Amino acid sequence: MIRSLLLLSLAIAAPAAAQRKPPLVLAAASLQESMNAAADAWAKQGHPRPVVSFAASSALARQIEAGGAADLFVSADQEWMDALAAKRLIVASSRVTFLGNRLVVVAAKGNPVRIPVRPPAALARVLAAGPLAMADAPVPAGRYAEAALRSLGVWSAVAPKIVRGDSVRAALTLVERGAAPLGIVYATDARASSNVRIAGVFPARSHPPITYPVARLAASRNPEGEGFRRFLISRPGKAIFAGYGFTPR
Repeated sequence: MIRSLLLLSLAIAAPAAAQRKPPLVLAAASLQESMNAAADAWAKQGHPRPVVSFAASSALARQIEAGGAADLFVSADQEWMDALAAKRLIVASSRVTFLGNRLVVVAAKGNPVRIPVRPPAALARVLAAGPLAMADAPVPAGRYAEAALRSLGVWSAVAPKIVRGDSVRAALTLVERGAAPLGIVYATDARASSNVRIAGVFPARSHPPITYPVARLAASRNPEGEGFRRFLISRPGKAIFAGYGFTPR
């Protein structure tokens, strides 16, 4: 009798769990390894594993603006989240900034170059030798990089030698494949690659703070999305990202 009841309860519970829909998360390209690790950890708690789509924050925001369905958006800057907020495409009360990052110059593993941040002439001489890989201008990493180069007084010298990638990971790939000797990416991107090394770190004050906000989309009706958002901003969630080099906020 007890065995029959147990089997019946399992038969009822299994379809209920199967019916839960996994949330769709649109996340900045720089979060690939860490967000997948967070999704795995969430799934181990008995939830359907989130489906995560990675791209430049700019591309993801435009996808949302065009009516693309999703539950959460994680941006690599505040501006693209602001753009969605202005159009009431996110739930304002769900928006939380939970991670930070650093901006660095990377070189191929065997390249011994060191980047002198100051004086400007020395920095310009190294970077302007080119090509210098960077993310496209609308992409957060591209914006941070341009702001840093302008702040340090070398933008005009370096700009003609820049080659662009459609995301920060695309810029990283250009260095990994030898298409550019140097690239500007996030510190976490450099850490994720075994083929590059950090050749220099930009002063934090040379560019706007690199922050990652997360928010639930206004069109989302999946409770699993809100549950995963809360996990991401929790202490255990942030600890996962810290393990990949992000700074919890």
